[in-house]
Amino acid sequence: MKYTIAVIPGDGIGPEVTTQAKKALEAVAEVYDHIFLYKEAQMGACAIDATGDPLPKETIEICRNADAILFGAIGDAKYDNDPTLRIRPEQGLLNLRKELDLFCNVRPIKAYPKLLKNSPLKKEIISGTDIAIFRELTGGIYFGRKEISKDGKQAYDACAYSVDEITRVTHLAFEAAQIRKKKVTLVDKANVLETSRLWRKTVVEIAKQYKDVELEVLLIDNAAMQIVLNPKQFDVILTENLLGDVMSDVACAIGGSIGVLASSSIGEKNAMFEPIHGSYHQAKGKDIANPLASILSAAMMLEHLGLLDEADAIHRAVEKSLDLGLTTKDLKGVGQYSASTSKVGDFIADYIQNQEDSSMNFKNIYMGQSTII
Repeated sequence: MKYTIAVIPGDGIGPEVTTQAKKALEAVAEVYDHIFLYKEAQMGACAIDATGDPLPKETIEICRNADAILFGAIGDAKYDNDPTLRIRPEQGLLNLRKELDLFCNVRPIKAYPKLLKNSPLKKEIISGTDIAIFRELTGGIYFGRKEISKDGKQAYDACAYSVDEITRVTHLAFEAAQIRKKKVTLVDKANVLETSRLWRKTVVEIAKQYKDVELEVLLIDNAAMQIVLNPKQFDVILTENLLGDVMSDVACAIGGSIGVLASSSIGEKNAMFEPIHGSYHQAKGKDIANPLASILSAAMMLEHLGLLDEADAIHRAVEKSLDLGLTTKDLKGVGQYSASTSKVGDFIADYIQNQEDSSMNFKNIYMGQSTII
């Protein structure tokens, strides 16, 4: 099969980790007889520097016409250090989500056995955790009307949701739960917010269509506590934009490293896949950034395209890299040594292509102790 992939390397470590994801995809293409055609585009600080616009029109068209979008990272220190700048890299990402109507963000949270000791939470609490957070992405307070008074002493942010906006992401969450552990937890603030009351009413009504899925409702303050105290109780978490932003970042502590957390942003016609770690500009060009989140984002992309065996091959390669301790230095304690960004990418690609070879040979080769498989 032939697929066109829009590639947005972006800023900071984005180009480096995206390169490793493409290595994994090329290995998949070779083993499973696919062709991936890459169309590169700009977004973020690099786009501002080149065109003055964080989201050039050319980028929108490339993404709109692709089968899927692979995105690296966005942001730059010069913008982080000057919040008064009106044109900002992050506007590119928000605008692309809006332009392509990428209304559903999915963030898997998994406790990998080899990373349990890297989490600040107790091993017995997080072991076995496997959560999918479904966050509405194009509505709510982030996209509402914003005002500030002339004297600068009052500010106003409007939060609005419609039944249609709630309905479409809710169906995706319940459909996912049907092939997982058959439980959806709605997180809201219905004791205070009118928008949350609309969410709850709408979701409860839709849940009646999914007789095999249990619906649980939690207020955000309780949910944030519960995901730390007992994350294994969750399967699919469904929530609105702002609360989803909070919940998904709290859940990051479970994984042991932000460097292994992937995500997708899904619309009716388009879908984008990206690591959640941001641009991490301090590591730019040093070949030390963890590429696993970007590689796992590529696996999510393959799943979206219906290439389930191919996605599984990437997942198995990532698990093997963790088992062997062949990881970047942010995953301290996993292995006896650390590998570079590019070495990890090489290993993932090599394992996909040579899955029958022994673990010991793989480890020796990537430690530089052997050249024989």
